[in-house]
Amino acid sequence: MTAARRNSTSSAEPLPTGAEKHRAVQQMFDTIAPRYDLVNRLMTFRLDVRWRRRAVRDLRLVAQSRVLDLASGTGDLCIELARQGLEPISVDFSFGMLSADRRSGAPRVQADVCRMPFPDASVDGVTCGFALRNFVDLGAFFDDVARVVRPGGRISLLDACEPENRVLRWGHGLYFHRIVPRIGGLLSNRSAYQYLPKSLAYLPPAPEMLARLSAAGFRDVERRLLTGGAAQLITATRN
Repeated sequence: MTAARRNSTSSAEPLPTGAEKHRAVQQMFDTIAPRYDLVNRLMTFRLDVRWRRRAVRDLRLVAQSRVLDLASGTGDLCIELARQGLEPISVDFSFGMLSADRRSGAPRVQADVCRMPFPDASVDGVTCGFALRNFVDLGAFFDDVARVVRPGGRISLLDACEPENRVLRWGHGLYFHRIVPRIGGLLSNRSAYQYLPKSLAYLPPAPEMLARLSAAGFRDVERRLLTGGAAQLITATRN
């Protein structure tokens, strides 16, 4: 049973899947793009800035390495990649998000990150911030990432998470499911920020994700919990 289907059994409004999910997510991000950065900073108390800095640092790539930032949004990770001496390329299927990037200066490509228009083994690394749960086929995403990253290249995948500690998980759930949609509703689009907390249900269990990355062709696959488990960082090296 998929995570989305498990969620649908406990919710009156099941999460979309397949082509419906693709359309819904693209439309949602086009809609929230103008205030995406502002809402992110407020709802994470600027912790998202620290998490992105850690994600880029843990790539451990030499200066001027070429890195694809997938589902790049408004370019926050591209900015951090450039700040740490790397050469980012911004890739997103949301034209609204790419259009809202007025700061990174990175080359921008509108594309489906599960079927990227890049040659095999053509980049040194990949980053992805807070988007794994939005892909229709996470396995296909891992496979295409493995295809475009050269042997010895690195990936750093950042996403939201639920704390493992029971007390922290209760507080996180209260904030993420009750407060975040209100912040999003005041500043952007309430329905989008109601969806985002629910979308964690799309993510498979961590051991399954790590095993799938290994099967795609990565070694040294590691998962680290950040800020008490509010976020997770997955890193790996291409075989």
